[in-house]
Amino acid sequence: MKKYVLDLTVRAVERVSDKHVLLRLTADTALPLMQPGQFVEVRVDHSPTTFLRRPISINFVDRDANELWLLVAAIGDGTRAMASLHAGDRLNCVLPLGNGFTMPVSPSERVLLVGGGVGVAPLLYMGAEMRRAGCEPTFLLGARSASDLLEVDLFGRYGRVFVTTEDGSAGERGFVTDHSVLASESFDRVQTCGPKPMMVAVARYASAHGIDCEASLENMMACGLGACLCCVEKTTEGNLCVCKEGPVFNIKKLLWQI
Repeated sequence: MKKYVLDLTVRAVERVSDKHVLLRLTADTALPLMQPGQFVEVRVDHSPTTFLRRPISINFVDRDANELWLLVAAIGDGTRAMASLHAGDRLNCVLPLGNGFTMPVSPSERVLLVGGGVGVAPLLYMGAEMRRAGCEPTFLLGARSASDLLEVDLFGRYGRVFVTTEDGSAGERGFVTDHSVLASESFDRVQTCGPKPMMVAVARYASAHGIDCEASLENMMACGLGACLCCVEKTTEGNLCVCKEGPVFNIKKLLWQI
């Protein structure tokens, strides 16, 4: 897929939690085609301690409005600088990068999308594209507490939403793999993104039930092109760059202890 270097315009900055912002970006021309699970590399200007681009998952693409959404966790100098942007500012992005999730083979396929923390970001676009193709996804979203849940109402536009929180302040208490929907229903495919321990647990559940599973890895990615080798993951095919060969992998290819 062709890659572009674009100066995008910030159309809006929306605060979605005390540490997360949603950047709604637009372009002077039509945005290129992007697949769910792909990401962009963002150049962070006006941050003297940020030298490398920051990889951010594609949260959503609104084709009618010609908007690209990036859900940003402001946890470091680079992402805090991004969170401080205002409408009208410009943001230089390389996109789209990496390989995305596998789309359902038929509308009847039962797909479970599992996300934790800011890892829910790519699942919104995946759910929207699934719904557009006539398939209704099931979302299972996890967070530490109710205040950490992100975009729950938006997920509800595209499928059923189930929630877990570690403190029980929303949904069922516990981790995503503790949710009762996993015991009461069956699925044909599971796709997940979030903290590695969560994804390993999801992969363990999928493997135990013979369910095909894909995981979107969040390794540190500096270049996004497979040149710097800092995002290498050990796989059944040897060491692979997550930014180029992933970030989405079938769990059968990963050397996780599940």
